[in-house]
Amino acid sequence: MYPSSESSSPPRYHPVAVLLHWVLGAALVAVFALGMYMHELPFSPRRLQLYSWHKWAGVILFALAFVRLAWRLTHRPPAWPASVAQAMPRWQHIAHHGTHHALYALFFVVPLLGWAFSSAAGFPVVLFGLWPLPDWVPVSEPLAEALKQAHKFAALAMGALVMLHVAAALKHQLIDRDGLLARMGWGR
Repeated sequence: MYPSSESSSPPRYHPVAVLLHWVLGAALVAVFALGMYMHELPFSPRRLQLYSWHKWAGVILFALAFVRLAWRLTHRPPAWPASVAQAMPRWQHIAHHGTHHALYALFFVVPLLGWAFSSAAGFPVVLFGLWPLPDWVPVSEPLAEALKQAHKFAALAMGALVMLHVAAALKHQLIDRDGLLARMGWGR
């Protein structure tokens, strides 16, 4: 549980944390939507182009996840207002921490599984068409199929956790009206 503090307005996250949160969140939604769209397309130059963009975005998200994790490990989040911390049932505290830990893990797992799938399928990741990344698993059709399913499952799990995170934020904003959403917003 985060420590709590008393004040009329909840303490806010640092602007860097806010920027990382919203950039990573928007990018995750965009990459997820692209992944859902492109996998249904018939084989074509357009589909190959979208797969390349999806891979590039995955590499960028992977790097951004390291930045976000480094920031989080070196900057403590703001304290919850005591009234909010005390009003939340224990299961909500556990769900909060579990969701955040799982999201951080999936920030790394999903792109790593995608990269491994691409390597196993024999399609190297070439960032922006210029910089080839090393293949770190052997080319293998059975391995590629297993990694494809693992990548899909992990991405769907992350999508579900993102929706749960958004639902919890909206609950705090619209039902509890406790001001927690403003802590991750812009402005004052």
